[in-house]
Amino acid sequence: MAPLPTSSTEPDGSAVLRVLSYNVRSLRDDPAAVARVITACAPDLVLVQEAPRFFRWRKKLARLASASGLVILSGGGTAAGPALLCGLRATVERTEDVLLPLTPGEHRRGLATAVVRFGAARLGVVSCHLSLQRDERYEQGGMLLDRVAALGTEHVIAGGDLNERPGGPTFRRLADSLQDCRTAAPWGAEHTFPATGAHQRIDAIFASKGVEVLGCGVPLGHPGVTEADLRAATDHLPVLAALRVPAAV
Repeated sequence: MAPLPTSSTEPDGSAVLRVLSYNVRSLRDDPAAVARVITACAPDLVLVQEAPRFFRWRKKLARLASASGLVILSGGGTAAGPALLCGLRATVERTEDVLLPLTPGEHRRGLATAVVRFGAARLGVVSCHLSLQRDERYEQGGMLLDRVAALGTEHVIAGGDLNERPGGPTFRRLADSLQDCRTAAPWGAEHTFPATGAHQRIDAIFASKGVEVLGCGVPLGHPGVTEADLRAATDHLPVLAALRVPAAV
């Protein structure tokens, strides 16, 4: 497997970024293994799902960020689970945690959002964890796209645990408006769930049309990412993408 490009700033002002999406199951399994996987992937941005959101959730999320060499950007308990982590290379313009409408009897869902700059590249970022229920999930997909549009940035990266395979209506709804990065430039492994014996792709990273996808997939075989850590960390496998974001006009 060819290595993904490393993070860099190009002479034309564009930025090559590594973006990781990871459902960490509230860090109930092996937080140290989660941190090792994240660190080995060397991401500029991490789209977290099922971040800790109850007792002392801020401290738990801060520990994960610190152990991974990152800082908290937004989300966690205030977004009902989704969170964003970033490296110090990012300049933060603004953040917002969004709670989606609550369906009685279902889990509260939300979005962690931010607008950041990497050199001359400016982009919106959204982490999501969509419903297990088909109709609610479809509506949430529309709300996600509305939020992407409301960020007001030319370039956007969005992703997370969709709880749906690529052929499903919500996945297609997102892929009609944004690039499904795995489809655009396959790299690594495809399936993300369950962590042991993965046989379906329900986690994804999307990017707006102007972003160049250099590679995207599960980092099996990536230097420093061990199968033992992937199995121990959580019940999902992470998705890693390398993206080139153009400089802001």
